[in-house]
Amino acid sequence: MPPDILVYLGLCGIAFVAATIFPAQSEAVLVGLILSGHYPVWALLLAAGIGNVSGSVVNWGLGRGIDRFRHKRWFPVSEDKLVRAEAWYNRYGKWSLLAAWLPVIGDALTIMAGVLRVPLATFVILITISKMSRYLVLTLITLEFL
Repeated sequence: MPPDILVYLGLCGIAFVAATIFPAQSEAVLVGLILSGHYPVWALLLAAGIGNVSGSVVNWGLGRGIDRFRHKRWFPVSEDKLVRAEAWYNRYGKWSLLAAWLPVIGDALTIMAGVLRVPLATFVILITISKMSRYLVLTLITLEFL
């Protein structure tokens, strides 16, 4: 496997992990690779975007599946907090997914979208806009266009 492929797979992988409930810093890796000047920026953006959107889809799937356990004693979120989160999500609707790029609440939004059965196609479109916009702005700042 060519070494460049491993770089893109690594970036995609770290972006995937960063989008799930596990902590990771895909932004630092992306900036470092951009500053190295060895890789086409569009390819780095694509790899980071694919990984990050895919990780968010995993969160959506977790939300879809975990809902069946919400009345169990061991469920990590109280019914009251879940009701409040649902009310907040319902207040702002699917458009709140455009804020999925934000630290901490972004993961919660993607999981809640699964719990509330947001259609996968709608979810992927909004998450792609959100995640790719963040990476694009970060890239423009890194390249000193902003």
